[in-house]
Amino acid sequence: MSRQIIRPARSLSGSLRVPGDKSISHRYAILAALAEGTSELRNYSPAGDCASTLNCLERLGIAVEKKTEMVRITGSGLSGLKRSRRELDAGNSGTTMRLLAGVLAGQAFESTLTGDDSLRHRPMRRVIEPLAAMGAKIRAHENEYAPLEIYGGQLHPVDYAMPVPSAQVKSAILLAGLQAQGTTSVTEPVRTRDHTELALAEFGADVRVDGRTVRVVGQPRLEARQLTVPGDLSSAVFFLAAALIVPGSNLLVEQVGLNPTRTAVLDFLASMGAPISLVSVEMRHGELVGDVEIRYAELSGGRVAGEAVAAMIDELPMLAALAPYTEQGIEIRDARELRVKESDRIAALAANLHRMGAQVEEFSDGLRVAGRSREKLRGAEIDPRGDHRIAMALAVAALGAHGQTSIRDAECTDVSFPQFFPVLGKLANL
Repeated sequence: MSRQIIRPARSLSGSLRVPGDKSISHRYAILAALAEGTSELRNYSPAGDCASTLNCLERLGIAVEKKTEMVRITGSGLSGLKRSRRELDAGNSGTTMRLLAGVLAGQAFESTLTGDDSLRHRPMRRVIEPLAAMGAKIRAHENEYAPLEIYGGQLHPVDYAMPVPSAQVKSAILLAGLQAQGTTSVTEPVRTRDHTELALAEFGADVRVDGRTVRVVGQPRLEARQLTVPGDLSSAVFFLAAALIVPGSNLLVEQVGLNPTRTAVLDFLASMGAPISLVSVEMRHGELVGDVEIRYAELSGGRVAGEAVAAMIDELPMLAALAPYTEQGIEIRDARELRVKESDRIAALAANLHRMGAQVEEFSDGLRVAGRSREKLRGAEIDPRGDHRIAMALAVAALGAHGQTSIRDAECTDVSFPQFFPVLGKLANL
């Protein structure tokens, strides 16, 4: 396992582009496989998670051509996938497993979806139950965990009210609904990211949104597209936070996805006093894209709870790591979902921030991290527990700490951002 040394930074300046959005990359690839013709996806995410989706599609008989700046996928139509002779390995990607479960539930063959040790301990009942309501037959370990044995067949439409907000579960139901006769609807308790709805429309599906209810008409003819994936805002947030930690910093993050269901984190940072500017904003393939400019400023602090949690679930680790650099600290509640991500993110954040000298109070559904004190954070040895977002969040926090920080298992960042440390080092002159 590799280690990455982070030393205090004097300032960060310059411009950068972050990898393609993971969420959008997954969805474009899967819909391209179900479309007719050859799709070209530019700026497809280099993340290990998104590579897992491509590998699974190849095992299902889809032709995938991978190039440096583009992925070419030749689709086989809604019913053209082929049975894999081997298990489909989703790696560490919950998105791959949950979305493909929705696709495979409607195919005329049996499949097995598995993943690494972390993924095999993440909850899957939330996606199994709605798919079962559509007629799918799925077997899971303890009725909850992967491997998932999926016995595909004819599905019927469903009107499903989600008990817990989850963009992945919503997407799995909509993808299953593509293969059913009739209209499938999903109603969310809280609005979640809508990349699937936008992508379905781009590929030619009949999808309609009415408040928190999404409907898709089954059996469409999806058509191949040429699409560009926007930069991943969840990756950009690490650099925005870095600029807010190190005095004198000024950064421009170019061509970032600014989908309104994803930008709550920008609103939250602005509410604490962060000087954020959005420039060159345009609509591209149904998604808003633009440049984000930020400079150093002292932040007040804040609280994330209720509906805001679902809107910022991927950015919460970075906000917790930013908290010691604010005046009043940051409290996160109603975020029990963080305990069943790639790691128990609440426990991992609390332990590592405490090791760096932060004052942390841990709750069952979140944590409270105290704000700026007389004593700066100190460098420490960080154990990210194999979680990419924990590693990146604590690396950024280390930029303002006293002394050097050592990040164990640093290669775990490859899951979402393989070049994270080189890019951070260049900007911070580490």
